Amino acid sequence: MINIKASNTITDFEVVEKLADIIWREHYIPIVGKPQIDYMLDKYQSVKAMQEQTQTGYEYYTVFYDELPVGYLCIKPEKDNLFLSKIYILTAYRGKGIGKTMMQFVSDKAKKYHVNKIRLTVNKYNTNSIKAYDKMGFKNVGPLVADIGSGFVMDDYEMVKLVRN
Repeated sequence: MINIKASNTITDFEVVEKLADIIWREHYIPIVGKPQIDYMLDKYQSVKAMQEQTQTGYEYYTVFYDELPVGYLCIKPEKDNLFLSKIYILTAYRGKGIGKTMMQFVSDKAKKYHVNKIRLTVNKYNTNSIKAYDKMGFKNVGPLVADIGSGFVMDDYEMVKLVRN
C-alpha cells in the first residue's frame, strides 16, 4: 500500500533528511561528485533547510510503502504552474508503481491549485530521469544553469507537463 503524507514537523524532516542522504549519494555522486552532493544535502535537504523552505511556500511529503518511508517529494505552487522541486524513491522500491502514484499526487495538487502546468528541473546528465519524465509527458523547454554557491552550479534542463483541469 502506497501512502503520501504531508511532512511539516522536525520528526518528518528528519525522516526526509535520511532518505535524501541515501538517495542523493547513491544517485548523484556519479553525476556531479561527492563534494557537490555534500554541499547540496546540507544546503537543501537538512532539517533546517526544509524548515526554511516550508516558510517560503514549499510543501514536503513523505511517501510510505507498507508503512515504511521509501521516498519523498516537494512542490511549490507558483503563479502559473506547480514547481516539482524534488521527487525521489529509494532504489529498492522502484518499479512498484510508487513513482506513478507520486506523479498522480502532484497532478492532483496542480489541479487543486488551479494551474495547468507542472514544472521541474533535472540535471542534464541524469539521462534515466530525463527518459522517465519524457515518458510521463514532460517536454524539455531548455537549459538552466544556476550558481548555487561555493563554486557549484546546477546544470539542468527545465521540463514542463500540461495538466488537464
